[in-house]
Amino acid sequence: MGPLRADMLKKELEIFTFGDLLNHFPNRHIDKTQISKIGEIRPETEFIQVVGTLMYLDTIGEKRGRRLVAQLKDDTGILELAWFQGITWVQKNLVPGTKYLVFGRTGFFNGKPQIVHPEIESFVPAKAGGQAFLEPVYPSTEKLKVRGLNGRQIGKLTYTLISQLHPDELMENIPAPIVQGLKLMDRYEAHCQIHYPKSAKGFEAAMHRLKFEEFFIAQVRLNLTRLQRHRASRAVVFEKVGEIFNEFYAKYLPFELTGAQKRVLKEIRTDTARGRQMNRLLQGDVGSGKTIVALLSMLLAADNGFQSCMMAPTEILAQQHYKGLSDLLKEMPVEIALLTGSIKTKERKRILQGLLDDTIHFVVGTHAVIEDVVQFKNLGLVIVDEQHRFGVAQRARLWAKATLPPHVLVMTATPIPRTLAMTAYGDLDYSVMDELPPGRIPITTVHRFETARASVMDFVKTELEKGRQIYFIYPLIEESEKLSFEDLMQGYEQVKSFFPEPKYRISMVHGRQPADQKETNMARFVSGDTQIMVSTTVIEVGVNVPNASVMVIESSEKFGLSQLHQLRGRVGRGSEKSFCILLTSVKASKEARERIKIMCATNDGFKIAEKDLELRGPGDIEGTRQSGALNFKLASLVNDKGILEQARLAAEKLVEEDPELLLAKNLQLKNYLQSQKGKNGWSKIS
Repeated sequence: MGPLRADMLKKELEIFTFGDLLNHFPNRHIDKTQISKIGEIRPETEFIQVVGTLMYLDTIGEKRGRRLVAQLKDDTGILELAWFQGITWVQKNLVPGTKYLVFGRTGFFNGKPQIVHPEIESFVPAKAGGQAFLEPVYPSTEKLKVRGLNGRQIGKLTYTLISQLHPDELMENIPAPIVQGLKLMDRYEAHCQIHYPKSAKGFEAAMHRLKFEEFFIAQVRLNLTRLQRHRASRAVVFEKVGEIFNEFYAKYLPFELTGAQKRVLKEIRTDTARGRQMNRLLQGDVGSGKTIVALLSMLLAADNGFQSCMMAPTEILAQQHYKGLSDLLKEMPVEIALLTGSIKTKERKRILQGLLDDTIHFVVGTHAVIEDVVQFKNLGLVIVDEQHRFGVAQRARLWAKATLPPHVLVMTATPIPRTLAMTAYGDLDYSVMDELPPGRIPITTVHRFETARASVMDFVKTELEKGRQIYFIYPLIEESEKLSFEDLMQGYEQVKSFFPEPKYRISMVHGRQPADQKETNMARFVSGDTQIMVSTTVIEVGVNVPNASVMVIESSEKFGLSQLHQLRGRVGRGSEKSFCILLTSVKASKEARERIKIMCATNDGFKIAEKDLELRGPGDIEGTRQSGALNFKLASLVNDKGILEQARLAAEKLVEEDPELLLAKNLQLKNYLQSQKGKNGWSKIS
């Protein structure tokens, strides 16, 4: 490797060391003996490998439009080859009249088969009777390809490295009893076989071993982090279930708890009594009764002399929680306050003082509660509602408001991928509310193209005639607020043209409205004074209108799965049959159609979260990103759940048995973990 190409490997693929190169795994293998004919290329052919004679090379066009074209000919036809980058290098290294082996993604241009930026090398016939040779092809980039470092050439570097590597130079990082007990391939052999497999069986065993290793190392680190957190933090203890809880439960509980609610309360009771911080995710679909579980947890805190804080993502939702909790607690000897950005100075001062001297037991608020001026005398429980709306660092600021870490209950209707990933790892305790209160009718979700708008409006009209209320939701595109505002106004006029006033009454709510106007318009819809609500996603959470039976989501291809599920939860809150209509452009992308398909197929927040994980990736469980690629090279949280569970159990057992990793059999693992660069301890914050 010359210094220029070595430098490009660092910049493009972050390959700095032999170890980095060894862990740059192939994304496919090619059997060089499998050669197709050019005449076999069809429109549905994706990749192909052919051998032919290079007929000619020619550059066409000038400056930015310049490209290199060539023709490859075999006895069945002609294949066009084209390059738009690295033209000089390609021209210098290819010789017309020579036989070449060509591999690439096929396409058609002017009705003729073509490969753009093919992988190309001189053809060397396989020896007669020789075994099929699976050659690895590695991920590369366009910049590297034009410097002669395509997937196959990186393979030649890896082959040189592996041929010089000795088993002792690649130390085992999984304790021997686990390797033997689970019949895992050893580490050196697994790396050899994943790059240059001797058989399909050997490749599968290598893949299993390395996926297990990725999960196992991550699991051990998370278990050690959790252990450290439990040791380092003497959390507050809720010793008893006292008078306040019991009085409310006996006299003022508005309905009989479901089995799921009782089970979750028992889990919370156990967590908060054991002297270490509760870090629990409460997953329950919209309407499953998470708020009453939160309230009972706050009463438990009050019985033990501790204050509670509930943080909601929007002022509307905070106000709704405050109103709902205040109504339930009106006969109870506890003080509850609302703290949001719009609270007047005099009231704000009263609340801040009340939190400081412990005369206010519960506070419900927005981001306002994490401001430095908000101090508690005795904060014991933090409840975060709809946590996908808060950043990890924002949530962390709440933890700093108590001498001993408060217990944490995170509530969500659809877990975001990062949280789902943490759950799979087991660093976050997990509660499920899988029962809806009796009498709830499942929402019917359908997909319609914009071309069917007239029939959608006819359906809406029939629902309005039954006395129902309707939502029309428009996307808010942050990068272009002006554009989305124009879209909303256009949509509003369109809805008015179908449902003219004064026969129909329409409310409109969007982010640009003054807070009081927004509140008034929303209140009119809640009270039934208006029948139609035209809105952006500001109503994603926080509006409870049991009479609303239809939600029409415009341009639904622009929404994420979690958001679509949250929006849909605004209907189906009464005893009538409800509908969610997803309108999309006929040009919606394949991934958008996939999201729409899963929405129509299920109302189950778990299945939706699984699909979200599959489509978006699980985020970085030890960082602050909440979606995107996790730093696993081979393992998949979606496809390798069996291996993950195996690794999780092995890691838990190991850390339980040897929390300091002092036993001889665990020393190599300890050394390996210490050699890995550390990250921020964000993984302790759900």
